[in-house]
Amino acid sequence: MTEISAISEQSFEEAIKIGVKRASETLRGLKSAWVKEQEVQIGENGSVTGYKVHLLVTFALDS
Repeated sequence: MTEISAISEQSFEEAIKIGVKRASETLRGLKSAWVKEQEVQIGENGSVTGYKVHLLVTFALDS
């Protein structure tokens, strides 16, 4: 298992997709991803500027 973070300007769902895609580029045998934390980034005017997720990604090790 490894932990990764990803950010999207659109949504939490998009941030999850970005994180899983990034993990799949460097890890083989991905099994699942668990959303450990979610947070929003807030701009100076008080609006949401980003959606951030912290994922725990499980994968199978090569034997």
